[in-house]
Amino acid sequence: MACANFSFTLLVLCSCFATSFLVCHGFPVHRKNPLHHRHQPRFASHNYRDALTKSILFFEGQRSGKLPSSQRMTWRRDSGLTDGSTMHVDLVGGYYDAGDNVKFGFPMAFTTTMLSWSVLEFGGLMKGELENARGAIRWATDYLLKATAHTDTIYVQVGDANKDHACWERPEDMDTPRSVFKVDKNSPGSDVAAETAAALAAASLVFRRCDPTYAKLLLRRAIRVFQFADKYRGSYSYGLKKFVCPFYCSYSGYEDELLWGAAWLHKATKNPTYLNYIQVNGQTLGAAQFDNTFGWDNKHVGARILLSKAFLVQKLQSLHDYKGHADNFICSLIPGAPYSSAQYTPGGLLFKMSDSNMQYVTSTSFLLLTYAKYLTSARTVVNCGGTAVTPKRLRSIAKKQVDYLLGDNPLKMSYMVGYGPRYPQRIHHRGSSLPSVSTHPGKIQCSAGFSVMNSQSPNPNVLVGAIVGGPDEHDRFPDERSDYEQSEPATYINAPLVGALAYLAHSFGQL
Repeated sequence: MACANFSFTLLVLCSCFATSFLVCHGFPVHRKNPLHHRHQPRFASHNYRDALTKSILFFEGQRSGKLPSSQRMTWRRDSGLTDGSTMHVDLVGGYYDAGDNVKFGFPMAFTTTMLSWSVLEFGGLMKGELENARGAIRWATDYLLKATAHTDTIYVQVGDANKDHACWERPEDMDTPRSVFKVDKNSPGSDVAAETAAALAAASLVFRRCDPTYAKLLLRRAIRVFQFADKYRGSYSYGLKKFVCPFYCSYSGYEDELLWGAAWLHKATKNPTYLNYIQVNGQTLGAAQFDNTFGWDNKHVGARILLSKAFLVQKLQSLHDYKGHADNFICSLIPGAPYSSAQYTPGGLLFKMSDSNMQYVTSTSFLLLTYAKYLTSARTVVNCGGTAVTPKRLRSIAKKQVDYLLGDNPLKMSYMVGYGPRYPQRIHHRGSSLPSVSTHPGKIQCSAGFSVMNSQSPNPNVLVGAIVGGPDEHDRFPDERSDYEQSEPATYINAPLVGALAYLAHSFGQL
């Protein structure tokens, strides 16, 4: 920290301003933290700090709207500058979810929640990357504030996915309809609304000290949006089925998001109303269900881990059951443990499903490291049918998953673009695969891009930090651009990995 080079007087002044200024600008104040190891391991097989930097940089490649002068992913340009105009609202900004040019509010909100959770748990370890992580969160929350500007209405999507997918064109060239879709009292969407409330509440905690005015705005909006989600119940997939399905259908229903949203509002407000809501509604909202997949659709596991902290760390006895619910999830991941149900590839990768499996690898790794932190703080362990599983074991499992992603696998392939000597060259991503505007200023028409999509040539623009869907259940990866299940990146794959990489980089003395 720069303060160390000045006199004692300046050092004192510096420490006085630390919480209000330095934290905002990427230099966190370090406090004693149960996850800090006393003895750092001497050798790391990966440069987790480099991977952390790149995992955050990726979000700049997904930006929609007017790009700032600080934009580091310089092959991208402004796009979607009239988004929302068809409904006379300003919906410029936000993120494209994956390799297409649609802004889907449901996964964007989840991405925001997970980026925020990453910073809340491990931001104190991120050093100079904290500012970049906050910037990635704010790019999303600025958009979510626009999408929730009208009471009892959320604009949940910009772009017609079917028409967008019929073209292979750069976001800068978009000429497909920028249709706007919303949920309201008449066509509710408790799932997308409660996730949006969770994102705003989580982000309010990220900005609480460094930008209190912005944090208060986020929290006030989160409270209002959650009220809407809870009062007008229904899944957004019902009213908007032909536009959001099969892309981001809410297959798990909306109960998980209501529990998750309430958990984040409890954490952000400390208002007993939310704790009461969780106690009264937890069981009917699925707190004890045995669904062990955590991602943009199903939030039950995340809610269990988050609420377990209130019991383990804050000693809130009324949430005692969530320790057991969280343990059940952890036990499902431990090979050979009672109740173990997780599948792993021959090379050791957690395998949940063929479509974008890596999102579950990153989300699970984050939950393992976060729960290990809570357990360490409470000086306790996981109970798997009478077998004790230590926080150290959870960290070991998480590290193995991250190491596989970064190249410790049968193909010796890093599944993060731009990291390591060998990584995917033909990712399923329109902007990355087509010539950039600077090298090809002329418009590339809707269907003209398919000749590139179907070619074997490497993508000309490296989407640094992008994590693709990953290998199949036999550790195979064809690196085919048309194979969206394995070759498409997404914001919600990266978001939880940011926290995991910060932890690993710190624990190996790289930060």
